[in-house]
Amino acid sequence: MEVNGQLALTVLMGVFLIAVAAWLARVEDWRSYTPLAGGGTVGGTAEQYVSEEKPSGVIRWLTTVDHKDIGMLYGAYALVAFAVGGLMVVLMRIELADPSMTLISNTFYNSLLTSHGITMLFLFGTPILAAFSNYFIPLLIGADDMAFPRINAIAFWLLPPAALLIWAGFFPIPDVIPAQTAWTMYTPLSAGAGSGNQVNAGVDLMLLGLHLSGVSATMGAINFIATIFTERDEKVSWANLDIFSWTVLTQSGLILFAFPLLGSAILMLLLDRNFGTMFFSVDGGAILWQHLFWFFGHPEVYILVLPPMGIVSLVLPRFAGRRLFGFKFVVYSTLAIGVLSFGVWAHHMFATGIDPRLRASFMAVSLAIAIPSAVKTFNWITTMWNGKIRLTTPMLFCIGFVSNFILGGVTGVFLASIPVDLVLHDTYYVVGHFHYIVMGAIAFAGFAGLYYWFPIYTGRMYQVTLGKWHFWLSMVGTNLTFFAMILLGYGGMPRRYATYLPQFATLHQVATVGALILLVGQMIFVWNFVQSWLEGRKVEDGDPWDLAADDLTTAEWTWFERKLETAVTDGGEDETELATDGGQTVDDADADANSADDA
Repeated sequence: MEVNGQLALTVLMGVFLIAVAAWLARVEDWRSYTPLAGGGTVGGTAEQYVSEEKPSGVIRWLTTVDHKDIGMLYGAYALVAFAVGGLMVVLMRIELADPSMTLISNTFYNSLLTSHGITMLFLFGTPILAAFSNYFIPLLIGADDMAFPRINAIAFWLLPPAALLIWAGFFPIPDVIPAQTAWTMYTPLSAGAGSGNQVNAGVDLMLLGLHLSGVSATMGAINFIATIFTERDEKVSWANLDIFSWTVLTQSGLILFAFPLLGSAILMLLLDRNFGTMFFSVDGGAILWQHLFWFFGHPEVYILVLPPMGIVSLVLPRFAGRRLFGFKFVVYSTLAIGVLSFGVWAHHMFATGIDPRLRASFMAVSLAIAIPSAVKTFNWITTMWNGKIRLTTPMLFCIGFVSNFILGGVTGVFLASIPVDLVLHDTYYVVGHFHYIVMGAIAFAGFAGLYYWFPIYTGRMYQVTLGKWHFWLSMVGTNLTFFAMILLGYGGMPRRYATYLPQFATLHQVATVGALILLVGQMIFVWNFVQSWLEGRKVEDGDPWDLAADDLTTAEWTWFERKLETAVTDGGEDETELATDGGQTVDDADADANSADDA
């Protein structure tokens, strides 16, 4: 009966997706819009895209194709997911303050563990980067909008149902419980082997949600590649393309090659679970899943970290009072990471018994990929060396990024060594290393970007003191939590356990205290963010960071200054200067002599 229910649910979801696609094909004239300044159309049709003014209220946000609005939607979505995933892990850490099971059951702990990882990586990490990319890349490269604005909107609107499917097990739905597979979904556990909870429909819903998020990311990647290649202003060449756009372009290439493989593996797993196929339910199937998953999974780490590197490379020089040191080498190292990231996946599998010759080759590439990351790190440090450092909140988060990235990177180099990995594999050392990158680096760069560009998307300034409190609480909490995990790993504490031996209690309690400090810091951030957006001091100067004094103004601030000067409500200049709503025209190119950040 339960198998029939899962089959019916799967068929229902398939019919729903086909119905949505059919409805979109029926109501949309896909050739009716082009973002070109001249208002031309594809295919020679007579229709042109004309927008006198945007709708207001909820309709605006439901129907918008403006890259800035879609960037705001991505940002709001990602911050909600960050809050959900953060509250999940706080509950887990409170449970881990005591060696025995006291607050929640082991089963519910496994559910939180699975959903926390998937939420932070797929529902927060990728969307928050898409938020920055959507809003600022057209402004930085002098484009009117994204190359495919409607596809851009569709890519976002796939994400809310993806989140609902991933979290469906936590809703009061009869006979549906949360997935407990961990975020890696290793088979045969995730294939429904045995009589445990993994045969539940909650796993199928989670897999479908993951698939939707992957489709969204792939559509967005195609859009960014097309935009950067075809929509740049004539004076923005490859030689003076800004560093953030370079990192997003590389990230999009990685997504284009990595996410479709994950989607294919998920479909095979769904077929195993619901139709009795034998992709992963045979001898060697578990190793096959790991190869397919990690061929996606390790490029995913760089998919998440490259745009934050771009944000730091853009923001840090602004407050060091000098241009980014070694700009070309930062670009080359970005491209090198993109290439090498597809040759390191099996370092997650050193303990599986694969051929020692294969292990040695993957160890070599895993050690080699540390070199381009080190190039970036030394360039950031050298940029600050003898610079005119201004310790604003964005700069503090950039410095925190560099510090935490060094710790996360060095601990990762140890895991690239086969004999060390065999000792530390599946211990809390791996958790500490990974979270130094995800929370200590990626999230810190995200906060740097949020504070740095806060005046552009709100027209107001945040409370400086609260911003610095947010940084210091986040920095202390991050290092308390994750350095304690590094030490737990050295002590042999295995990961993914809700209970543990009493000798690990002290370090777990230190990690829990750190997590609570992090929670307080994020609460301050939410208050500062919302209150400043609603009531903060209005920005009346197009250069709130005084970048012009060091000749470090970039194109988005030039656009912001024109927006303030013309006082047009929603998006920029009057129609004679801007054809569509969002970027710059060729006439504005002279104002962008410095738009090629740090070239």
